Amino acid sequence: AISRAIADQARTIRIPIHMIDTINRINKVMRKHIQETGKEPDLEVVAEEVGLSLDKVKNVIKVTKEPISLETPVGNDDDGKFGDFVEDKNIVSSIDHIMREDLKAQIESVLDQLNEREKAVIRMRFGLLDDESDRTLEEIGKELNVTRERVRQIESSAIKKLRSPQYGRILRNYLRI
Repeated sequence: AISRAIADQARTIRIPIHMIDTINRINKVMRKHIQETGKEPDLEVVAEEVGLSLDKVKNVIKVTKEPISLETPVGNDDDGKFGDFVEDKNIVSSIDHIMREDLKAQIESVLDQLNEREKAVIRMRFGLLDDESDRTLEEIGKELNVTRERVRQIESSAIKKLRSPQYGRILRNYLRI
């Protein structure tokens, strides 16, 4: 009971008891080999002695590593933290943000050539509203109090206008080929 309580409370991230048992078996085999040979054994040898696959042993060893705080000092001068060097993949780069804003402005200038109903249909149909979700003809029809077929006709008319070369030139720079 005491060893179970220690296993449950000892780590930042809880590891199940059966995994703790496996970790202990692997560590025991590794310590034994280090004492006998003076060097760490190959993982294949450990896997064979413990009776697990090599992949399982690698995964168990990965689990045993403690997490590192993003506030951990890096370097000799303690002027940097580990978190300063971790990339945030969710942040939009400045160039992407500028390009997106410019594209929005260009799209708005092109859409300004349409009448209000065509503009509304195109915005809803292609997700150009704030919620950025494209809608079906049926949903647009309900919102504008027209039939689905009428929405399709309005969309078709608007797209025909937008296909003119003068608007194509404006938006061509934003096409990804």
